[in-house]
Amino acid sequence: MVKTVLKGFFKKTKYVTTSLPAYEKPPTPNIPNGMWIKCNTCDQIVYKKDLEENKKVCPHCGHHFRMTARERIDLIIDENTFEEFNQDLSTLNPLNYPDYEAKILQQQEKAELKEAVITGTGKICGEETVIAVMDSHFLMGSMGSVVGEKITRAVEEATQRRLPIIIFSTSGGARMQEGIFSLMQMAKTSAAIAKHDDEGLLYISVLTDPTTGGVTASFAMLGDIILAEPGALVGFAGPRVIEQTIKQKLPEGFQKSEFLLEHGLVDEIIPRNYLKETLGKLLHLHKEVE
Repeated sequence: MVKTVLKGFFKKTKYVTTSLPAYEKPPTPNIPNGMWIKCNTCDQIVYKKDLEENKKVCPHCGHHFRMTARERIDLIIDENTFEEFNQDLSTLNPLNYPDYEAKILQQQEKAELKEAVITGTGKICGEETVIAVMDSHFLMGSMGSVVGEKITRAVEEATQRRLPIIIFSTSGGARMQEGIFSLMQMAKTSAAIAKHDDEGLLYISVLTDPTTGGVTASFAMLGDIILAEPGALVGFAGPRVIEQTIKQKLPEGFQKSEFLLEHGLVDEIIPRNYLKETLGKLLHLHKEVE
């Protein structure tokens, strides 16, 4: 009897394999790419169309997203009054920097611009002005010889026509691929602005995020009136570079437009929704009496 039990004990049990009923996977949501944007300040997800309708200002925290030069012109200049000039100036490679021509061509196709600034004339709330708008989407708005030349010509045009000039700055600084040719633009643009000032004409500088390097050290901080957008980074070297150099912790909010306003380096911070109206009033108040 014991032998019979043990005989059955060591037998391998046979299992029957059955298949579970097939269930259909839930359909993958068909959401096109690029419809939502995450705000870097408050981490909220914002519907892209709502953001564009709100002039690229986060509806949750008021963070000002960066704009292209074309977007800013459409926002500031009265409809059908903008006339661009010097749009065909194109960058060369004075130092024979490796692959520089290819990089410029790539940037031109990507940003749909010849260079990192657009210049022209237009009206703001009916007041005529010369305007130069830099674009951080083209090599971070870096100032090379063409950027400096276009801004200088814009200032000279304003001087010749006895018009005010408004420059919207956004830049990572001088363009290293052009070396000394880039650094020379600091003196050239500043000299043109000095002549404009000698004629008693108005120059309004608007600082947007970011305004750094040689642009800050030249024309960006020479305005008769200096305005800034909220939260814009404005300085010469970046905060991280400064901390590593001086081996000290920087104050909270250092180099933000609010910090500069508190220390007297800008005249006012103007939210984007009120910028056109503010510029229009300033142009009207400083209009020459004929």
